[in-house]
Amino acid sequence: MNKFLSLLVAAIVLMTSCRKIEEDVTIIGGNNGGTDSTAENTILEGKISADRTLKANYTYKIRGIVYVVNGAKLTIEAGTTIQGEKGASSRGTLVITRGCQIIADGTKDKPILFTSDQPTPSRGDWGGIVILGNAKTNASFNGVTGIGSVEGGVNNAEGLGVYGGTNDADNSGTLRYVRIEYAGYAYLPDNELNGLTLAGVGNATTVDFVEIFKANDDAIECFGGSVNLKHTIFISTLDDDFDTDNGWSGKVQFGIIVRDSAIADISKSESFESDNDANGSTLAPQTAGVYSNITVVGPRATTSNIGNSLYLAGAQIRRNSSISIFNSVIMGFPTGLLIDASKGTPTDLNIAAGTLFVQNTIIAGCATPVSYSASATSPTSWKPESALEWFNTATFGNSVVASNDELKLAAAFNYSAPDVTPQEGSPLLSGADFSNAKLSGLTPVTYRGAVGPAGSADADWWKGWSKMGLN
Repeated sequence: MNKFLSLLVAAIVLMTSCRKIEEDVTIIGGNNGGTDSTAENTILEGKISADRTLKANYTYKIRGIVYVVNGAKLTIEAGTTIQGEKGASSRGTLVITRGCQIIADGTKDKPILFTSDQPTPSRGDWGGIVILGNAKTNASFNGVTGIGSVEGGVNNAEGLGVYGGTNDADNSGTLRYVRIEYAGYAYLPDNELNGLTLAGVGNATTVDFVEIFKANDDAIECFGGSVNLKHTIFISTLDDDFDTDNGWSGKVQFGIIVRDSAIADISKSESFESDNDANGSTLAPQTAGVYSNITVVGPRATTSNIGNSLYLAGAQIRRNSSISIFNSVIMGFPTGLLIDASKGTPTDLNIAAGTLFVQNTIIAGCATPVSYSASATSPTSWKPESALEWFNTATFGNSVVASNDELKLAAAFNYSAPDVTPQEGSPLLSGADFSNAKLSGLTPVTYRGAVGPAGSADADWWKGWSKMGLN
């Protein structure tokens, strides 16, 4: 009997020990998908060349630049945490190359978290997420038009940083209920990684319910492509929130932006910065994306607040870009809207051509609501005051409001717990219009800005999963 009990106890100990080893297994990414080890966390490095699933019961670490290659699909379970390593010579960066997919499909209750590995995290600790697709772009690389080399030191001798193609319906996967924190890295001046870089990404890709917190350069930069975005939140970005160029043609609806008055970039910070390309050329496809229902909270709670002097405008549309903004609000910037025709093909030609619109939008609390920078070749009918006259065209439904307080938002400038819900009497509770053909495919709502009236389902989409909504 005693011998039997001894054998039973030994078996239980052995089973428990084996179970513990299994739970602690780490898969270190390599060309063959990895080898087993017994470290506490899973380390991703090198290449992931076969389908791979990251499990929610592990914490993963991105070491250096990690490329998903060879048509592989990287699936990430809801509730998983992935840390970017702050290396001495490189920053952890995840790159989804052309023909590959990331399926990061979180839930409201179990969002997927990409964050820093540092005990006291700060912006720039890691390089962020780069997704490269086969959609159209006006970029060129090594003399080949229609493809580009993405910024941030990602491209290598194998061409793993190349993007673009001919398929606007390309599918690079899903980012849903995803938070990206403390990402972005200045590889070289004007050659940076962002919170999320989307280059040549097609419109079959899903980007919905994504928050980017304290990005070290832009929150999102789209280099060409046709990817659409919904339900985005950008908090305390360093440079630009939506940076678009090289022929991006997607649509964005329901976006919250809250800037920090003390934080801006030396290159001048804006919430919208858009170029057709760096030279303002007429190359096709032209940057012509569409925004609707965006709430932009700039750095100045009142017009007497200055904050960081490196803030420029809420939206700068320049270098022959033809983006359009509808049903939105821009508040608290030195300049609300800047139509900049000073370089390349004059941007205001797109207004004359009926391809660039700003309609049913409010500019509030900005020292200069609308401004215009001309070039020697700008249309002769446009003068510095012409942009404001155009913005105030009666049929456009735009308005200028002197004070941010007149918008009656719940707590727009409370940085510890911001809330951009319009309260009773807010002009944002009505006035939206979806009759413009550019808004086809978006969700018609009656309100302007990113969230609906208090108490409605449209008021709470940002709560419960985002860092902003967890305060």
